[in-house]
Formats: sequence, C-alpha cells, structure tokens
Amino acid sequence: MLSEEKIDELERQIPEWAEVVFARAYRRTLAAGHSVLVSDSGIIYEVLPDGTRRPVKQIAPPTPVGRGQKITMR
Repeated sequence: MLSEEKIDELERQIPEWAEVVFARAYRRTLAAGHSVLVSDSGIIYEVLPDGTRRPVKQIAPPTPVGRGQKITMR
C-alpha cells in the first residue's frame, strides 16, 4: 500500500507527465499525416501536418480558476 507521502509525490508529477504525453501525441498525430486542433488567444485552430494553422472558431476566453476553487458551469 502506498503511503500518503508517496501518493502526494506521484500526484505532483501528473502535470509534467501530462505535458510530455500530450506533446508526444501532438507530434505523432502530425507525423501520421493527420491534423490537430489547438486553442490560442481565444481561437481554435486546425494545425495541418505541414504546420499551416487554419482558424476554425472563436471561443470565449478561459476562466481562471485557483487551486481548490469551485466554479459552476451553465
């Protein structure tokens, strides 16, 4: 059984692992000839394997949320 300290240590690593895994999936998807969707400055872009970025949709700006803060989505 894992100690509380070990669980806390593993949980602190999740953001780093997620960043690595998402970056790898992004690169592999483009390398396979597929496009990916990304958001940047309130716009969703389709990124093509050749690096071209095509705007798809304008979206609302992100909602800043602090650690432990709860928000209600409508």
